[in-house]
Amino acid sequence: MTQATQPPVRAVLLDIEGTTIPVSFVHDTLFPYARKALPVLLRKQADDPSVHAQVEEIARLAPGVPPLRQLETWMDADAKVAPLKALQGMVWAQGYADGVLKATLYPDVTPALRCWAAAGLALAVYSSGSVAAQKLIYGHTTDGDLSSVFVGFYDLQMGGKRDAQSYARILQDAQWQAGDVLFLSDVVAELDAAAAAGLRTCQIVRPQDGTQPGTAHPVAATLDEVAERFGLPRAGQA
Repeated sequence: MTQATQPPVRAVLLDIEGTTIPVSFVHDTLFPYARKALPVLLRKQADDPSVHAQVEEIARLAPGVPPLRQLETWMDADAKVAPLKALQGMVWAQGYADGVLKATLYPDVTPALRCWAAAGLALAVYSSGSVAAQKLIYGHTTDGDLSSVFVGFYDLQMGGKRDAQSYARILQDAQWQAGDVLFLSDVVAELDAAAAAGLRTCQIVRPQDGTQPGTAHPVAATLDEVAERFGLPRAGQA
């Protein structure tokens, strides 16, 4: 089936890092902020039920290892682990609330997202960062609060991003048909998993991040190119 004969895209599922936000924002801003703030969180809010629950989960995953040491180990490895992501989300929430943190998206992202949402496309996020962290990013951007353009946010509660079953769970939750959904990510293995679940895919290859294009999926450098390639509404066009 060619692009011309495929049904129109009705929903777009988006990765964050390397797709809508530069990798540098996550690695040079968010991660260092969390590394400094997590010891304070664990020390001052140890009795907070939400913090305590994550500390217990750390103990289950890494018995006998002090929580902060395990968190630092996971951060060093850029591990996609639920308790780390949850605790990072908590400290980032305070950083955004204080005005210390503000997300800068790629310049093509905000116009495209607003255009697609206004045209009736269902937009959702799937990231290894917690749902809370996702909402903070899109709720505190240099372009304003963009969280309202999304109808759904998904994280590792759906499963790993390289597991086809995770995308099947998202489809079930959102009540979408696989062939109606376009998944955008910079990571080929994630696109492979989404394609295995029946989703349409496009690799976002940002020159700023040095992303290397694969050969198994369509490729675009911007969301405007995605719109052109898949027949989506384009920002700035009547």
